[in-house]
Amino acid sequence: MTKTLVAGVGMIPFTKPGQSEDWDVMAEKAVRLALADAGVSYDQVQQAYAGYVYADSTAGQSALYRVGITGIPIVNVNNNCSTGSTALYLARQMVEAGVADCVLAVGFEQMLPGALGMVFDDRKRTLDLALKRQDELQQYDPHAPFAAQQFGGGGLDHQARYGTSDEAFGMISVKARRHAANNPMALFREPITLEEVMASKHLYGPITRFQACPPTCGAAAAVLVSPAFAAKHGLDAPVEIVAQALTTDMPGTFEDGGMMRVVGYDMAKEAARQVYEAAGVGPDDIQAVELHDCFTPNELISYEALGLTPEGTAEQYIRDRQNTYGGKHVTNPSGGLLSKGHPLGATGLAQCYELTQQLRGNADRRQVEGARFGLQHNVGLGGACVVTLFGRAA
Repeated sequence: MTKTLVAGVGMIPFTKPGQSEDWDVMAEKAVRLALADAGVSYDQVQQAYAGYVYADSTAGQSALYRVGITGIPIVNVNNNCSTGSTALYLARQMVEAGVADCVLAVGFEQMLPGALGMVFDDRKRTLDLALKRQDELQQYDPHAPFAAQQFGGGGLDHQARYGTSDEAFGMISVKARRHAANNPMALFREPITLEEVMASKHLYGPITRFQACPPTCGAAAAVLVSPAFAAKHGLDAPVEIVAQALTTDMPGTFEDGGMMRVVGYDMAKEAARQVYEAAGVGPDDIQAVELHDCFTPNELISYEALGLTPEGTAEQYIRDRQNTYGGKHVTNPSGGLLSKGHPLGATGLAQCYELTQQLRGNADRRQVEGARFGLQHNVGLGGACVVTLFGRAA
């Protein structure tokens, strides 16, 4: 097995639906930026993995053919909100196993306004197990977005277990905007107060409108290489994927426990355990974290699932400002999904982009001082969770 280096990353600014270019154009731009950043040409890429949720089959080929038509294997990836990091996972496996020396991962999404919904209404739902368990645990609200009911239910579950206040969730949105103010790629960069967050329209459980990520359009990409390829071509690739894990739902997710399990707590905890064990690194060694804050409850419960703070202590962790600059971990220095935006297929690779810049020391005003390790957490219901540990290459 060989190390996997992040040779180049590329990302375009995220935009609101209706204000973006076409999905293939966005993908092409992100790929060209990643190739330029890596210092390689497209004809040096040996495989490519293209992630998206809302596009037809072989959209990856349509996007990448704009960059070049070279006959390489192109694999299309769809794993709900963890799609981008799943593409990264597959690309990393190929390099690590020695199957290929230069592999591209790209994620893109062109979304519609409004809450997420099922695309096909003429066939069985893919989330039936999760939705069935949700119905068993909490009453369905026909007026609330279905994703807000799931993650809001996770927040209610945490409140019932540990007495977490509504304000603790709202404080996460305030922090997200404060971080995003320094990110030119982010969609929402204006500061917001806790009072404004709490006064915005109520969605479900502790969630208000300003505690939900916006539908977003965008693209991001990464070029992964082996150390031998980097040396042969004189590439400067100081960031490596130290460890990575992809997990799916556990046997008990839909049988016992509460909504925290339904929205991915167990998947995240197990993926983090595998990563820490493989890397010989623990939460105390990590400086920067990009985690899946699609709704504020998911950020809060992920603090505990990833071991950033012990179970039941997330509110104190927030109030002590351990989740921001000057604290124990800087969580979502990019602004996260809440403020940067959440183009589903691109999110995991946008997280890779941010952590790569942090570990290179290129993050400008949002730079995390002394960043040596960066942890990425990307979850998709249905379900899949990818946790990735990036480090400065030795």
